[in-house]
Amino acid sequence: MSSDTQHQAPSANSLTSGPPRNVGALARRERSLAYTMLLPTFFIVLSIVIIPLAANFWISFKSVELGDLRAARPMINEQLRPKPKTDGQEVILRYRIRNSSKKEALGDLVFTDLIPEGLVIDTAGSVCAQQDQTLSCEIGDLEGGKRLDLKLPVTVQQAYLDKGVRARTSKPVSSYVTTNVLTSFDFTTANFTKVFSGEEFWNVLRVSLYYTIFGTLGALVLGLFAAQILHTAFRGRAVLRGLFLFPYVAPVIAVAFAWVLLLDAGPGGTFNAMLQRMGAVDAPINFLGQKYIEMSFLGLSFNFPMALTTVIIFESWRYFPLSFLFILARMQSISTDMYEAAEMDGATPFQQFWYLSLPQLLGILSVLFLLRFIWTFNKFDDIFLLTGGAAGTRTLTVDVYEQAFAVSNLGAGAAVAVVVFFILLTFALIFFKFSPQDDG
Repeated sequence: MSSDTQHQAPSANSLTSGPPRNVGALARRERSLAYTMLLPTFFIVLSIVIIPLAANFWISFKSVELGDLRAARPMINEQLRPKPKTDGQEVILRYRIRNSSKKEALGDLVFTDLIPEGLVIDTAGSVCAQQDQTLSCEIGDLEGGKRLDLKLPVTVQQAYLDKGVRARTSKPVSSYVTTNVLTSFDFTTANFTKVFSGEEFWNVLRVSLYYTIFGTLGALVLGLFAAQILHTAFRGRAVLRGLFLFPYVAPVIAVAFAWVLLLDAGPGGTFNAMLQRMGAVDAPINFLGQKYIEMSFLGLSFNFPMALTTVIIFESWRYFPLSFLFILARMQSISTDMYEAAEMDGATPFQQFWYLSLPQLLGILSVLFLLRFIWTFNKFDDIFLLTGGAAGTRTLTVDVYEQAFAVSNLGAGAAVAVVVFFILLTFALIFFKFSPQDDG
């Protein structure tokens, strides 16, 4: 018995040798192969996500405007006036030189030009020198936005007139030294100081959060109701499912202008005309152009954010089909046995939804809330097409556009974009920390 026991019991060394070591080597090879196959994905993510994000961070610490995107360079215009007509005529060779940048200076500027035969240039007392047919001018430093008018006396000879050649037979070639604000290592925090010191930023942040939270919740609630309705089998359900997808698949510019026409406060506004015919309102309501409308409820008067609420309703209507699809797919994967048991126990439809369906949907609802929150917070085109950011609907994304392009301050626009990134990153971390897990 003891010998059999000793023969059957594996030793400690045998547990760490043999086949397990081979399995480990195979796993390592499979892991290396997997990483190799994922390399193209890593490069794609690096190129379309990380590099633009790093560039945005870089620009946010730069005092850069749209005009600074092009590096400084000299603009040289050459003229020979008056037009040569006779041998021995005195004319002027004129070079108009301008720095294309208003900020960056040009250093050690030198340009050369090929002079046609038959023109004798007097370079005495000037910054230019002529050797054979090549004219070389040492301008030196040229400050940003500075202009220089260089005039050289020229004597016309018959050889020039015989050939009929003009002075502008070749363009001046220049060499210079300059710096680019985008590639330099001069950084500043002035953009962030400007962003956080202004009261306007905090108002825009409040509007962004209000718009994002209620727009996200509206899309989820509408999607949940739509999924609950179309989960039940009835005639024409497939057609209705297709129609419910229309707001999401339709071009945003088409549906946005359709809403603008419907909600117009002028004579062509369909919705206002209906409200007036029903006697609901005495005068048209400017749904997209009026910041606040005074309302009363239970004897209390308050200012209702009309334009912002209208934009939120549009956001909820346009993007509820995405929530509808995900929620409906999750509902169809839930077993019907527990619903049948609950119905036999006398549970009402609301009780079945609240105690059976909703706990099963918490996981997908949390994921949808995260995605819709991020997408809505970054949404620009809807608001821009509906209101242009006016009437209290200016969000952070609209502010990025206006700072970068309307005001031409790319640095400030990038700084606002960095703030948006950190807000979304903070929200995502908190969400992943406390979000419910889908056990189904």
